[in-house]
Amino acid sequence: MAGIEGMLAEIIAEFPRFRLLRKSDSHLMSSIDIFLKILTWGRQSRFLTEYHTVIGYTLFVAPTWERLDVIERIVLLRHERVHLRQRRKYGLWGLAFLYLLPIFPVGFAYGRARLEWEAYSETIRALFELRGASVLGDKNLREHIVRRFMGPDYAWMWPFRTTLDKWYDRLILELSERVSDVQNYSEKTDASMIGDQNPNRPKEPKTTWAQS
Repeated sequence: MAGIEGMLAEIIAEFPRFRLLRKSDSHLMSSIDIFLKILTWGRQSRFLTEYHTVIGYTLFVAPTWERLDVIERIVLLRHERVHLRQRRKYGLWGLAFLYLLPIFPVGFAYGRARLEWEAYSETIRALFELRGASVLGDKNLREHIVRRFMGPDYAWMWPFRTTLDKWYDRLILELSERVSDVQNYSEKTDASMIGDQNPNRPKEPKTTWAQS
């Protein structure tokens, strides 16, 4: 099973209680939206309309979900699956504590940043696997993700650009090495095939297959 159906099937197999709900149908999401507008002085005003949010085993989707293509939905689901695994690891209240409090709720939220580093690392890996190696040098993608950490989207959870650049560079290096490994394997395979076509190469004995 491939595509979005396959991705959803994988998540449900791992988290049987997983479900999708529209944010517009949730009073909880409306309440969080009001709280975030107050917390960020109105700077985070797109929580209900553009952001998708996992709480417990429910993914609350914004109207933008309908406009995402298949790859964008898979990338989003892989990001949110990281949060589902974090919820399983820390428990609902443990995850809520880590996400909201240490060290400060606004401006220096170390716990939230660590949790989102894991999730956004998966976002970049998914984009690399589904869109190709061109994402590794995509400066717009880098700046978009950095703004998520340093801007009002997540209440300015991490103020240190240098740390973010080092994290991003390490991940890009890891993925670049995967590209190099594939290229080396391809070159070795091509060389082997050329060798097989060499008329001067000694012929290997013919294999005789047993008859059933």
